[in-house]
Amino acid sequence: MLWIPVTIAAAGFQVARNAAQRSLMGGGGPWGATLVRFLFGLPFSCLFAAVALALLPSTLAFTPVYFGWSSLGALAQIGATAALLVAMHRSSFALGTAFQQSGLLFAALIGWLVFGDHLSVLAWTGILLATAALIALSWPRRIDGPRDWTAAALGTVSGASFAVSANAFRQAALALDPAHPIPAAIVTVAVVQALQSLALGGWMALFARSALIAVLRAWRVSLGAGLFGALASSGWFTALALSPAGPVRAVGVVEMPMAALAGKRLFAERLTLRQWLLGAVTAAGVLLAALA
Repeated sequence: MLWIPVTIAAAGFQVARNAAQRSLMGGGGPWGATLVRFLFGLPFSCLFAAVALALLPSTLAFTPVYFGWSSLGALAQIGATAALLVAMHRSSFALGTAFQQSGLLFAALIGWLVFGDHLSVLAWTGILLATAALIALSWPRRIDGPRDWTAAALGTVSGASFAVSANAFRQAALALDPAHPIPAAIVTVAVVQALQSLALGGWMALFARSALIAVLRAWRVSLGAGLFGALASSGWFTALALSPAGPVRAVGVVEMPMAALAGKRLFAERLTLRQWLLGAVTAAGVLLAALA
């Protein structure tokens, strides 16, 4: 059950990283803010990988299958992060985080249909309950005009892409060293972030140079986002190496109340009573999935 506290810690670090990234949206735009978590997280991820390899036993196998899963997860995570940041910008920090959690059901379904992950009836009940509450929570409300589905649509795209990346990262860690999942997961964080930094950084150098320069100039905030991002990714990858993606994503919904508090404190955002109640229903579903 080590994956549960590891997931909760990863969720906390992810909220801190998302807050730092959201503050960079103005100058760097969604792609610049997305690059931050990879480029500025890479030095920390390499350090964590070196420590893990020094302290823990491991037998790493860098096969084409490993790099295939790592590359798929890396590209899916780039798109997911950019979509999430735009969803947050169009709605709020807390609700953007809620939209992201739509990946919960996608992660469970992909794990079951593609990789044969087996979940109990209680776990599926919790996942479906949390998903239903998330749909109700993210349903756009009509305010002086037609409903704006942009944030919800981008959040759903983000959640589905995060589900793909979560399952891909799990398969990558298992391909690297199935006998020693923790060092395999932490090394995979460094490999993935290197791939993402090269791919997105190279693209921005060619086609979005001004956004890249804005991110580099804001290096203090970017460095903080990178540190929290490396800590969050190390936690997520470790949890995914220890457990199927569905339950990990379910426990990861604990990020929602953290994001609500952060949104209120950092961005002066407020949630309605309806949103708090639906958040409580989501939490109940998470508990069912985690305890199954």
